[in-house]
Amino acid sequence: MIGKLSAEGIDQVLRDNVLGHIGCSDGTKVYVVPVNYAYDGHFIIAHSLPGMKIDIMRKNPSVCFEVDEIKGSNEWKSVVAWGTFQELTDERDRYYAMKIFVDRMIHLKISETAKPPELGENRVHPRSEGNIRPIIYRIVISESTGRFEN
Repeated sequence: MIGKLSAEGIDQVLRDNVLGHIGCSDGTKVYVVPVNYAYDGHFIIAHSLPGMKIDIMRKNPSVCFEVDEIKGSNEWKSVVAWGTFQELTDERDRYYAMKIFVDRMIHLKISETAKPPELGENRVHPRSEGNIRPIIYRIVISESTGRFEN
């Protein structure tokens, strides 16, 4: 049976998972990339080094976020959310966001590229060369939908 997830079901899929896909566009090119994330009940929280994704989202903050929870070809849940990219520059906001992210990820075995960045001014992302400060951001969700099959 294929069905529509309730608002509570959508929230649960976002809370239970840590890997999603961000879709963004510069007006001519659509770019979709996987990201590790945490969901606090209000925002999708993530971080990144500077690059194409951040450049595009700074120019056009309208994004789409997608998460799948797949147990089999006939047993899955999928959520698509639309929202707005917000780069966090205030130190309190950055700290709060990364605390949520680290608290969510600390119990999981994650890849080398998904290790959370240090927060101090003189600290750097573990995958960066030199003194590049990570971009910490959130997605403010304005609309979402979800489907399932079981």
